[in-house]
Amino acid sequence: MKTTRSRFLATMAIVLAAAPFACAMAQQGYPSKPIRLIVPLAAGSTADILSRTIGAELSKALGQPVVVDNKPGAGGTIAMAELARTPADGYTIEFASQGTLVFNQALYSKPGYDSLKDFAPIILVGGVSNVMIVPPNSPSNSVLDVVAAAKAKSGGMTFSSGGSGTSHHLSGVLFGQLTGANLLHVPYKGAPQGILAVMSGEVDMGFFNTPTVINQIKEAKLKGLAVTSTTTSPLMPQLPTMDASVKGYEVNTWFGFVAPAGTPADIVARLNTEIGKIMTQPATREKLAAQGFEFAPVQAPTAFTKLIQDDLAKWPAIIKAAGAKVD
Repeated sequence: MKTTRSRFLATMAIVLAAAPFACAMAQQGYPSKPIRLIVPLAAGSTADILSRTIGAELSKALGQPVVVDNKPGAGGTIAMAELARTPADGYTIEFASQGTLVFNQALYSKPGYDSLKDFAPIILVGGVSNVMIVPPNSPSNSVLDVVAAAKAKSGGMTFSSGGSGTSHHLSGVLFGQLTGANLLHVPYKGAPQGILAVMSGEVDMGFFNTPTVINQIKEAKLKGLAVTSTTTSPLMPQLPTMDASVKGYEVNTWFGFVAPAGTPADIVARLNTEIGKIMTQPATREKLAAQGFEFAPVQAPTAFTKLIQDDLAKWPAIIKAAGAKVD
């Protein structure tokens, strides 16, 4: 009995000792199959544009297809909750934003995930500002015109978004909070639909990411009134900042990549390194900069984690003060 037990214990010791090495060997072969890249917003949105640009380059770097899977709906909570339930093996990652990781935690009573517990941040890649837009035939030609019109109009003014909990939505919430303007939020399935609603006059106004509206503004299909950043956009220098008319107003949406919590650290590090390299490529930077994208410094996953923590300490209070809820 003792001999059998001793042999069993010795065998288990060898197995346990070899496990980390076996795991490391398996991860050295990563990736050995396609990687699914979930995008929580619709095709044509800023998130989709950036994801497909970066995903195409990541596919080249890893030698495996990176398949973009658009999962819009409920402000991104559906997609994020799905990622939280996905195996933590590095074969499913997600393009996340300030909206999905921060805003939703305050907007939804049950978002279906915990941003700090359910995900492993990979890398912060940068962000974009929004643009306040109105229909091309709108009588409003400035931010203050919109404030006056919203206060004068019975029932207030309508503004569209690409979904509850998006930066488009929160831009309007903050605007109403700081100006006292009466606004009614009208969420759409995605940013393209929300932008079309402004173009057609179906709604009075909107706040959408620069890359998704810059061409329509140049073609006079939309009227741009201001940018939500505290500095003017080099792509649209004619537009003032919101802060110039509404003191304290600032919304800059950041983006990054996350994996399910528990994803092996060396896989997260590999993805961080490869995506970081992509974000420094001149061709990539030129393409994304032309669409209004602002680049973040290439940093370790811990820097992204801290940003999420800091914003979770800031934005929920603003959202609560505004009384904004989506359920």
